[in-house]
Amino acid sequence: MNSLVLNHLNFIGTQINYYLTCKRELWFFSKGLIMEQNSDLVLQGKILHNDSYKRNKKEFMIDNNIVIDFIEKDGVINEIKKSNKMEQAHIFQMLYYLYYLKQKGLENLKGVINYPLLKQKISVELDEQKTKELRHILTEIDEIIKIDIPPKIQKQKFCKSCSYYEFCWC
Repeated sequence: MNSLVLNHLNFIGTQINYYLTCKRELWFFSKGLIMEQNSDLVLQGKILHNDSYKRNKKEFMIDNNIVIDFIEKDGVINEIKKSNKMEQAHIFQMLYYLYYLKQKGLENLKGVINYPLLKQKISVELDEQKTKELRHILTEIDEIIKIDIPPKIQKQKFCKSCSYYEFCWC
């Protein structure tokens, strides 16, 4: 495995998610400013996670940086999400899990993002094009977390519900 791939395996799914939602949030989180424990939305997501798919054993930790919500008997990796408002971020988070596991020798895995409140599921597969896009994202994440000051504020529709709101707007 080359050094670029090894460096790309140091991230966690939340960082991929934050890259696609807010690079400033990504920077704060990556610098150790963890605010999610104060978020009612995160608490709601945890409750949904615990109450959904009760037949499945939940939370598989891999190498201390990947947490998979549950794995089906046929090996399909599953994530549980409250809303599809950040669907692209959810897809790339799942793609990262598939990429990570592929680098560890597990081939041809598939993923599913579950939105139990919406009664929807999205299938996710890692192909050559998605791998290329993901590697670009991982390189940019690495660049963002190396800078000394957070990226500039970019107002987004979900800013007011962000657990980092006070770092940007107060």
